[in-house]
Amino acid sequence: MAVQLTEAAAKHVAREIAKRGKGEGLRISTKKSGCTGFAYVVDYADEIGHEDQVYESFGVKVVIDGKAVEQLDGMEIDFVKTNLLNEGFEFRNPNVKEMCGCGESFSV
Repeated sequence: MAVQLTEAAAKHVAREIAKRGKGEGLRISTKKSGCTGFAYVVDYADEIGHEDQVYESFGVKVVIDGKAVEQLDGMEIDFVKTNLLNEGFEFRNPNVKEMCGCGESFSV
């Protein structure tokens, strides 16, 4: 399996990397957080480490921290606009067993 971006997410990431003027792709990892265990950490990858796993969707690289691969394997990342003021990444992770009420953390 892999981690994939939807076309909308890939277009958003490509635009943001172009604005930044640098970057290898979108970096996704996890950290211990919240009431259920883990939270997603999203950043732009300026370099790719030897432990990173790299996937590509619609010409955009998704860089996964090697320590988070099992938690994120099979995940799809979308970029959604919920209304005129709110937009952001939406994570569809098949490994999630439970999410906290506020949606900030998850368990696998």
